[in-house]
Amino acid sequence: MNTKSNPNRTPLRVAVAQMQARPGDVAHNVAVSASLVRAAGEQGVRVLQFPELSLTGYEPGWLKASLPAQAVDPYGRELDVLRDACRTWQVTAIAGAPTAFGQRAAISALVIDDQGRTAAVCHKQHLEVQERDVFVPGTESCTVSVDNWQLAVGICYDASFPEHARAAALAGADAYLCGGGFVHGDSDYRRSVYFPARALENTFYVLFANFLGQQGSWNFSGGSAIYGPNGRPLAEAGNQETGIAIADLDDEVLAVTRKQLTMLQDVGEPSTAHLSVSGQGGYVPRSTACVV
Repeated sequence: MNTKSNPNRTPLRVAVAQMQARPGDVAHNVAVSASLVRAAGEQGVRVLQFPELSLTGYEPGWLKASLPAQAVDPYGRELDVLRDACRTWQVTAIAGAPTAFGQRAAISALVIDDQGRTAAVCHKQHLEVQERDVFVPGTESCTVSVDNWQLAVGICYDASFPEHARAAALAGADAYLCGGGFVHGDSDYRRSVYFPARALENTFYVLFANFLGQQGSWNFSGGSAIYGPNGRPLAEAGNQETGIAIADLDDEVLAVTRKQLTMLQDVGEPSTAHLSVSGQGGYVPRSTACVV
């Protein structure tokens, strides 16, 4: 847990991508993603977070009919346009895709680094009821390191469980990056609560990216945003337009906030927190990390 500024790192410019997707049209969605990487790179962004299942869209009918046969290969050629954009513009992109997982599929976040390599494949650990017929949950948490910043990865429903983000914060994460799929109505209200709350209670940055517009019967509500470690929004994409929202992760701001708001110190050491969660019938997932 960082309570002092780190002399070995500078502010990290990050962004969230708010996009419309065509269900099942990976080539189109990859091209849209690459254009957003370019827009981010032109403004000095180093990390760009996409929505959940951004490369295929999130349309339940297509997912149920097409998976696992049409799962995305995290290392396949169909992602080359996105890889080239990441390499050209020196952006690490976190894109969403269904990937093969045993005999079924997982909802995954593909970390494509600034060299165009798939540096990590992170799996959603908490599945909603309608997802369980198609997908299997992941068993490991995931942290990515970019320019000495530790970025924990969550996917949509993961953020509904405060212990998921809390475990990442206690393990040293500076930010929590989450692609989601929230629609108008009660779902959008929950979106407005979860992500600033995860930022405030863990005194770290939170990036949230959502779709906008219709996919099948689902009307996605946007609201992509970046929140500071005090829970306040730093950048918001709104609910009317596609595009990117940009903010800088600042080490001094993080350290000052954690001196003022001491929740992470007061909860105890990570081992104590893990025992508390486990004692309530939960579980502490194993963790993987990669440096990009």
